[in-house]
Amino acid sequence: MANRPLAYTLSERKATVGTLAGKTVIQANPTGRKRVDHRTFCEEVARATTFTGVEVEAVLRLAAEVAKKHVENGDIVDFGDIGSLRPSFRSKLVEKGKEEFNAALHITKPVVKLSPSRRYFTLTGVTYERVEAPAKKP
Repeated sequence: MANRPLAYTLSERKATVGTLAGKTVIQANPTGRKRVDHRTFCEEVARATTFTGVEVEAVLRLAAEVAKKHVENGDIVDFGDIGSLRPSFRSKLVEKGKEEFNAALHITKPVVKLSPSRRYFTLTGVTYERVEAPAKKP
């Protein structure tokens, strides 16, 4: 797969924080991205293996299900180059002495958190291409 430059547009906006707060600044924004759907991705991976696209999809789905079961049990799952999956949740504040802490009431929104690998998620060897912003629809 040949590397293409990352397309970007420039936009003008007013800075709200930092040393440039209140000043008009120019900022680059990525654009021109397309989404690679899951099946296409699996077919592409399959071409480099002895598996079919359906088998690759099944293995990826199984890996995600198994990892989620481990995280639901409180484990941290090392998901290779991608990073680690760990359990997390929100906890309501309870004033000490006023009432007992009740996990069923005070712990909410249990989720799987991804701690991404810096090495994997840091893009290297990319180039950039400035493009014109598409005209805004009236």
